[in-house]
Amino acid sequence: MEQRKILIVTNRVPYPLNDGGNLAMQAMVDGYNRAGWQVYLLAMNTTRHYIPHDKLKTLFTHLYKFDWIDINNNIKYAALIRNFLFSRKPEHAIRFYREDFKQKLKSVIENFKPDVVQMESVYLSTYLPVIKEVSPAVTVLRMHNVEFQIWHGLSKKYKNGIKRLYFNSLTERIRNFERDAWKQYDLLLPITEKDAYQVSRLEEINKMIVAPFSIDIEKIKHGQNEKWVGYHIGAMDWIPNREGVLWFIQQAMPKIRRSVPDFEFYFAGRKMPEDFKKLDAPGVHCLDEVKDADEFIADKKILIVPIWTGGGIRVKILEAMAAGKIVITTSSGIRGIEAQNGVHYLLARKPEQFEKAVKWCIENKGEAQQMADNARQLIKEKYEQGKVIHDITEELDVLLGERRSKTKK
Repeated sequence: MEQRKILIVTNRVPYPLNDGGNLAMQAMVDGYNRAGWQVYLLAMNTTRHYIPHDKLKTLFTHLYKFDWIDINNNIKYAALIRNFLFSRKPEHAIRFYREDFKQKLKSVIENFKPDVVQMESVYLSTYLPVIKEVSPAVTVLRMHNVEFQIWHGLSKKYKNGIKRLYFNSLTERIRNFERDAWKQYDLLLPITEKDAYQVSRLEEINKMIVAPFSIDIEKIKHGQNEKWVGYHIGAMDWIPNREGVLWFIQQAMPKIRRSVPDFEFYFAGRKMPEDFKKLDAPGVHCLDEVKDADEFIADKKILIVPIWTGGGIRVKILEAMAAGKIVITTSSGIRGIEAQNGVHYLLARKPEQFEKAVKWCIENKGEAQQMADNARQLIKEKYEQGKVIHDITEELDVLLGERRSKTKK
C-alpha cells in the first residue's frame, strides 16, 4: 500500500509538553507517525505561546516535515469591543485567521498533496474553504472539547453586569460557529463519549468516532521515591485550572491541614499569575513554570484536580494513572475517562470531601496503592496509543476509499 500522507494543522506549537493540549496534539502526531503515515505538521507559533526559532528547528525532526508561521494573537481590547458590538463570529476564530497563514497552508497542500488534513482546533475552521478549494483531501476535526460548553460554564459564574453579558454573547457565537463547523468536516474525532453525544444531539454530521487521548505506556515511568503529598500541574492561563487551584488552596487545604497537619501541596504551570506566586498558605508550594514536568511529578504520589468547568479529557489524569499515581478529582475532572470512584480514583466536590479523600489515602496506603494499580491497568486496556490510532486510521482508510471511488467516476 502506498504510504498515506496527513497534514496536521495546529493553532500553537505542541511544545513544551507541560499541559494537556500540547500532550494531546503530540500524542496524535506521534501516533500517525508510528502507524507509518507521512506526517507534515504545520503550526502557528503564536505570541501567547511563542517558541524561539532556534528551538523550533530541533523539534519534531522525526516527522516528514515540521513548519510554522509566527502569528500575533495577543488579545486587544479594542478588537474585543468591535467584535462584541459588530460581529457574529467569536473573537477566538477571528484572532487565528491570518492571510499569511492561509497562503502558507495553501502552498503546503499544493506541494505535499496530503490524503488527509486534520485540524487540531475548531477555531481553525475558517481555513476550510481554502483547503477544499485546492485539495480533495479528507478533512478531520480533532475535538479537544465542546468549546461552547466551557464558556457557558464560565458565564454562569457572573450573576450580572458587563462580564455576564459578554460571556453569554461569546458562548452563543461560539456555539453557532462550532455547530456550523462540525457539519463541514468529513470526520470528527471527539475526545470523549460525552462530547460525541453532545455533537450528535445538536447536529447531523458526516462521520464521527471517539478517539480518546492515547498513552504510549512504554514512555510513562513509575514514580520514584514518592512522597505522599499532593500536586497539580497545568497551564494557568486556562481559567478552569486557575480557578480550581485557587479554590482548593483557599477552601480545602485549611481543612486538610487540620486533619493531616503535615500534608503538603505543590503546584506548577505555565503562565503562573503573579499573585499565585505570593500566596502564603500553610503547606502550599508554588513552583511557577517547571522546566521538566516529569521530574516535578516523579516524587509526588497524589494528583489533585479541582476542576468544575471545561469539556474534553484531563490528559494529566490519564498520565498520572499510567504512572501509578492516586487521583482525587471532581466529576468534571474525571469526565470522559471510564473510571470508577473508589476503584480507580477518588471523587470529591466539596472541601470536606477533599479532606476525607486525602486523609483516607494517608491512613490507608496499601488500599490506596491498589487503587493506583487498578487505574494503571485501566489505561493499558482502554487508552493505549496503538489501539486508538488503529481505530482512527481504519476509519480514514474507508473514507479515502470512498473518495477515490467518487473521483474515478
